[in-house]
Amino acid sequence: MVAARPVALVGLSGTGKSTVAPLLATLLGCRPVDLDRAVEEDHGCTVGELFERGEDVFRDAEARALTDTLAGGPSVIATGGGVVLRASNRRALASADVVWLRAPVAVLVERLAGHAQRRPLLDGDPAAALSVLASEREPLYREVADVVVDVDGLDPAAVAAEVARRLDPSSSHGVSAGHGGCPGG
Repeated sequence: MVAARPVALVGLSGTGKSTVAPLLATLLGCRPVDLDRAVEEDHGCTVGELFERGEDVFRDAEARALTDTLAGGPSVIATGGGVVLRASNRRALASADVVWLRAPVAVLVERLAGHAQRRPLLDGDPAAALSVLASEREPLYREVADVVVDVDGLDPAAVAAEVARRLDPSSSHGVSAGHGGCPGG
């Protein structure tokens, strides 16, 4: 299967978007893009440093990177967890096949143990922060998602394989409806 249009992975921190994207890109025959890394390269600083200038500064940079990446042809995009916060980003995601990688907060806390300090919105109490983010963002993930994959108990390769299977138009379980349709559809 070769992706004919972008695939965007959305979900909370710790769901594996950045790890799954290159694996899925290999399966789909396209390039992986980590949106946070693209923002960092464009601005010459870390996401954390951009957040220090204000969340709006980061969100503006993220929106530009998303638009540019979506216009760049077939790719698998590991988005930031908050990309869905802006209505303009949710509209832009309609040009991609959007896959929501989902896991319970307790699983995400375990996965992020020791890494939360690198994530600006998880400082302090990651479990409480993730619970708040989940309640705010899950309706937005649901709004944009063509496919939902529960990642709890799956290794990254299994997640990538499941996403590829679900996106394959020749599969009886492939995407056939929704705002995104099949890759190339």
